[in-house]
Amino acid sequence: MGFIELFIIAVGLSADAFAVAVCKGLAMPRIRWRQALIIALAFGAFQAGMPVIGWLVGDQLTRFITPIDHWIAFVLLAAIGAKMIWDAFHEEPAESTENTEAQSALDAKELLALAVATSIDALAVGISFAFLGVNIAVAAAIIGVTTFCLSFVGVIIGHRFGAQFEKAAAITGGVVLIFIGLKILLEHLGILAF
Repeated sequence: MGFIELFIIAVGLSADAFAVAVCKGLAMPRIRWRQALIIALAFGAFQAGMPVIGWLVGDQLTRFITPIDHWIAFVLLAAIGAKMIWDAFHEEPAESTENTEAQSALDAKELLALAVATSIDALAVGISFAFLGVNIAVAAAIIGVTTFCLSFVGVIIGHRFGAQFEKAAAITGGVVLIFIGLKILLEHLGILAF
């Protein structure tokens, strides 16, 4: 498998991470380059790591993960989306820079859940790489770097829109996360075909 094929796979795998990164950017009152880097690194690292895990365990893990991977992604994304919507309606407006700083802080548990939810499909790709004899180091690097770049850009794009419409942006971001989770679930159940 050549670079072009791996890059196309990487872009496909990183689409959900990009969309979620846009949602995280929507919720940022001010652009935080450090946070954008952390989000992009988390998504890139998990997208790179999951194929490696899939490649290492091969077929052993397939029968356990494949039947439920879409449910895991759906539950994680829907729960985080619902929390974003809840927070948009129940948090008081920021009165000081200190409050804005606290509101825009990254939640490590939430970031971990998002990184897992958006990268779980990459596990199955890693299993297929094992059967195809793909160089997993090269594949993981391409997938990780592509996801990192797209996620970083996604946070910036999301922030550009979110800074103008804070509450609406947080609600929209939550709804989008729920729909991404629902899309993943419906695709895996065969109800939607994309």
